[in-house]
Amino acid sequence: MSDETPSRRAAAAFAQTAETGTPVPFADLVALLERIFLRHGTSERVAAILAENCASCERDGSTSHGVFRIPGYVGSLKSGWVDGRAEPTVEEAGPAFLRVDAANGFTQPAFLAARDRFLEMVRDNGVAVMAIRNSHHFSALWPDVEPFAREGLVALSFVNSFACVVPPGGKAAVYGTNPMAFATPVAGGDPMVFDQAASSMANGDVRIAAREGHAIPAGSGVDRDGKPTTDPKAVLDGGALLPFGGHKGGSIAFMIEVLAAALTGGKYSREVDWSAHPGAETPCTGQLFIVIDPERGGTGAFADRVAGLIGNVKEAGQDRMPGERRYARRARTLRDGIPLAPARLAELRALAGDA
Repeated sequence: MSDETPSRRAAAAFAQTAETGTPVPFADLVALLERIFLRHGTSERVAAILAENCASCERDGSTSHGVFRIPGYVGSLKSGWVDGRAEPTVEEAGPAFLRVDAANGFTQPAFLAARDRFLEMVRDNGVAVMAIRNSHHFSALWPDVEPFAREGLVALSFVNSFACVVPPGGKAAVYGTNPMAFATPVAGGDPMVFDQAASSMANGDVRIAAREGHAIPAGSGVDRDGKPTTDPKAVLDGGALLPFGGHKGGSIAFMIEVLAAALTGGKYSREVDWSAHPGAETPCTGQLFIVIDPERGGTGAFADRVAGLIGNVKEAGQDRMPGERRYARRARTLRDGIPLAPARLAELRALAGDA
């Protein structure tokens, strides 16, 4: 049995596609995805935002959150689980606290509806919080936080999901994969951005392993009886993933449930119930943003100090920082086009209603 992980197999598959796939210019992919969203019931504004977001993930190599997700978006829209025309409501809860009700719509349009006022609050107060509820987030988190760092700000975001992660020692899923993202400006370079889940591996990687007939690494999941398993089908059929790092990852998953659901007024991962909406895949929960103006720290050289820390890390032997591979792929695909397998491109065109 191979010791290759699903994540490595996915990366290898992408690399192979990069050699044989059809190169699609970024703007053309955005336009194609926008037609798909419009055809399946979103407003023009929502279609434009989601298309840009999804194409950006594909462009940067975040393929598990790129066009791979389009059938899930379509399934959620067709089932009536999500409102593709929702109009979010923005409420000021204090001088540095925004509440946003996404009205059962997608998170990114709700976030962007409040972003300008949110930035004003950050500049005025040095820090601000945005709490989004009743929102469907189905993408990576780094596109949400990277732009803040490019504006000289430090940003954190937290989002919970549908229940697919068991607490340490437990037998039933309580948490979502519950990712968090962090972005900081770096003097003389791109922002340092990480985006990572609290689970041992991504739910999408489990689905890939089940489809391809591969085992998952030991310590990644349990079956429906709470027993350790390396069978991805057992994890998906009533089982669950484990948090990374045992109780430490479990504590982080708990924290994210509190920040993204309890604090925002969104659903806990375990409260997500789409059983009456066959085909739905987008979890309706909540998301929290915390954005800080580092100039308020009074150091006068924040971005330079971060750059120095990165230098120390690399001198110690770490070969690359989070986000660097993403930036390299971005430069390459913007130049050469985004490689898409012919079958995937044909699927997207069919969803868009193209002849």
